[in-house]
Amino acid sequence: MTPEPNDLSALTARRLIAGYRRGDFSPLEAVRAVLDRAEAAQRLANAFVRIDGEQALDQAEEATERHRRREPLGPLDGVPVTVKDIFLQAGGPTLRGSRAVRPDASAWDEDAPAVARLREQGAVLVGKTTTPEFGWKGVTDSPLTGVTRNPYDPSRTAGGSSGGSAAAVALGAAPLSIGTDGGGSVRIPASFCGIFGLKPTYGRIPLYPSSPFGTLAHAGPMARDAADAALLLDAVSGPDWRDWSQAAPAPPAVEGLTEGVKGLRIAFSASFGGQVAVRPAVASAVRGAVGRLAELGAYIEEADPDIADPVDTFHTLWFTGAARLVQHFGREQRELLDPGLREVCAEGERASALGYLAAVDARMDLGRRLGRFHTGYDLLVTPTLPVTAFEAGTEVPKGSAHRRWTGWTPFTYPFNLTQQPAATVPCGVDEDGLPVGVQLVGPRHADALVLRAAHALYASGAAAVPPPATG
Repeated sequence: MTPEPNDLSALTARRLIAGYRRGDFSPLEAVRAVLDRAEAAQRLANAFVRIDGEQALDQAEEATERHRRREPLGPLDGVPVTVKDIFLQAGGPTLRGSRAVRPDASAWDEDAPAVARLREQGAVLVGKTTTPEFGWKGVTDSPLTGVTRNPYDPSRTAGGSSGGSAAAVALGAAPLSIGTDGGGSVRIPASFCGIFGLKPTYGRIPLYPSSPFGTLAHAGPMARDAADAALLLDAVSGPDWRDWSQAAPAPPAVEGLTEGVKGLRIAFSASFGGQVAVRPAVASAVRGAVGRLAELGAYIEEADPDIADPVDTFHTLWFTGAARLVQHFGREQRELLDPGLREVCAEGERASALGYLAAVDARMDLGRRLGRFHTGYDLLVTPTLPVTAFEAGTEVPKGSAHRRWTGWTPFTYPFNLTQQPAATVPCGVDEDGLPVGVQLVGPRHADALVLRAAHALYASGAAAVPPPATG
């Protein structure tokens, strides 16, 4: 299952682009290799809702001709990309993991902003990747598509909600993917699958339609390394009038990527002040990554942010968003929903307006406290997750004291509340060979700094993990 080094599906987007420019190979050759890998990834991991092979080959032929004329449409011309089935993509239905969404409910003739930017740059759209129903939880299984599995061990979960995207990238089904992250949904599966994932500052990538989960929901790049993610981030960050909440344009993320971490002030919080029980193998791998940042010249201080677990605040906002999502569903549609999602919606329906506004107040206060924390530190480093991938098909690990996925993701969802940029970088494996991730968090709008520190880990070799050997 693991791509061979000379297999075009094993190359990063940057190496593909360089090869196209030199004429070493063509987009058509690369896409053929990727489509073979996508079919294998689907058999192993159930990563796709659909693979658009014929369309991808047509797009690759057009990109090959443009490169032959030396007239690429943009930096991603001819690069294979997958898209999570939360984003609209003209030409096919976006079912969002739900049997309650009818394929004939729309003409499906509109692209989401990120997908539109990809088309404009000539990227090759390989297929739509799996999601739990409406992206509601931190693992990827749904009544529509079943269970998405981990490339390192198919008996384990790929994480979620962008689990199909993470598995696809890890297995060579495209070097790039666009996912969404409302509480960790890019970072969780990226960590479990041994790839890079970034939740940018809210609004950096415009969204349309707006998420039912409101301003918790970010779009983010998933890739084999930070440099590829920066390339993708720049490609899809263009303005779009359909998103009134998009952030102001930012300088290109690829600029300054190689400036390193020397002199940066980095806080390391191993467990949020003892609030989180972290598995020893995870803690050890994360400390190794922190040690490498110190070797690279960063000033490291063990310091915990002023953050009591905001899970109740998050649940109020998340559950009411879910309730709003299904508000107009009839009884038959509701009966088609994931049972866990029905429970969450019912809890959201019981919330009061005053309770919701109290959660908004708590969120604002958390943002203020994290903003103050970052006046003393350029970055915060934590484990991405306290565990590695657990059994597939369950919302929480066996024996967990928690009922909902937020119980094992305490390092991810707080930074959706605060809208800060946060990335996960692979930093080792546990005793079962399952990837571990380290999380890098910056103040709002410091996306470039987060990417720069992540790239330093990759350049130093600290982000290397063995490729999945399954299959």
